[in-house]
Amino acid sequence: MAGRTKAKGGRYVYAIVTAPGEQTYGFPGIDGAPVYAISNGRVAAVVSDVPNGKIRPERRHLAAQQAVLKGLLSQAEALLPMAFGIIADGPQAIRKILSRNHEAFVKQLQRVAGMVEMGLRVSWDVPNIFEYFVNTHLELRAARDRFLGSYRNPSQEDKIELGRLFDRLLTEDREAFTEKVEEILSGYCREIKRNKCRNESEVMSLACLVGRDAQGQFEEGVFEAAKLFDNNYTFDFNGPWAPHNFVELDFKL
Repeated sequence: MAGRTKAKGGRYVYAIVTAPGEQTYGFPGIDGAPVYAISNGRVAAVVSDVPNGKIRPERRHLAAQQAVLKGLLSQAEALLPMAFGIIADGPQAIRKILSRNHEAFVKQLQRVAGMVEMGLRVSWDVPNIFEYFVNTHLELRAARDRFLGSYRNPSQEDKIELGRLFDRLLTEDREAFTEKVEEILSGYCREIKRNKCRNESEVMSLACLVGRDAQGQFEEGVFEAAKLFDNNYTFDFNGPWAPHNFVELDFKL
């Protein structure tokens, strides 16, 4: 540990964990650097040395960070994953961070102890989402025929109004379907958070905080929710992950 303490450059921070003591882990970090813990009180930062004090968001670095978090997930009772690119000046700076934010870290570690994050995405599995809505929503079909019918040349305002109607119906359906799924999954999750949909065809993107020993039950809940939908929808769940969406860290380096 003495050699690391004297190393020049920064310390890349992967996560905050319950203090394990001055521990070195069996998996490598970014650029193959040893991963170890710097403790202060009841919490510790899991770090590796960064010689030049900078890390570019390259695929190999992102993959290395995820590999460290995956390794920690199998060993730590609770962890608070950090966003990519958090680098502190050295061990003393790390200990100051841990000291200044000690109670907040402890509180959040208690919140996610024994938990993992599972993700669920539901999408419309149709060739054209607008045409699907036209065929399933009479209001949109009537507007389409009124604005885009062969008997007239639609104006820009007509197209904008039709687009607004489609967006409203899309939002309403997403809200209604998400509430139905959340009602079922709430019996299998401690918390559920909604993430922004990535494209028009996505119905919902949920992050679910699930007990480590309850992942099988969570899958059963997903299958139960899927029964509410027909073949025009796809369900894709993934995990377990470190609880990124359930950690709120606001501290100063």
